[in-house]
Amino acid sequence: MTVFKAEEVFQFAVRIEENGENFYRKAAEKVPDEKTSTLFKSLADEEVKHKEIFQDMASKIEKYEPFENYPGEYFEYLRAYADNIIFDDKKLAEKINSITGPVDAINFAIDTELASILYYHDIKKLVPAEKHDLIDRIIEEERRHFTRLTKIKESM
Repeated sequence: MTVFKAEEVFQFAVRIEENGENFYRKAAEKVPDEKTSTLFKSLADEEVKHKEIFQDMASKIEKYEPFENYPGEYFEYLRAYADNIIFDDKKLAEKINSITGPVDAINFAIDTELASILYYHDIKKLVPAEKHDLIDRIIEEERRHFTRLTKIKESM
């Protein structure tokens, strides 16, 4: 079993945000309506901000030792969870190519935002208490993304 440092967890978060940005930019090009395209461009810009916050936090993270039934259990859980959210360029291209319209793009984005919220709740345990407000802000941003996407979907 491979165990990794807490800093690596934040690298997963950075990758999640990079994937989100890439998806939103490509989806913005693919969807035909301007309203959804503009929304996706805005969400992509917000993902860049989140990535920068996580990069900064990764450089300052303190060692965290969570309660575990066996060594590495918590980090293995986070790795498996991140692997579910993070996908390589090939998988991203496949997903983009499978999008047949705005509803497909929005459904995928909604699912990804929800998964990200859960992941960020878990990585919050890896940072000192005085940094929880940063994670909470990102969670709130992801919730806003979810809400915006849901409202757009309902209006279609």
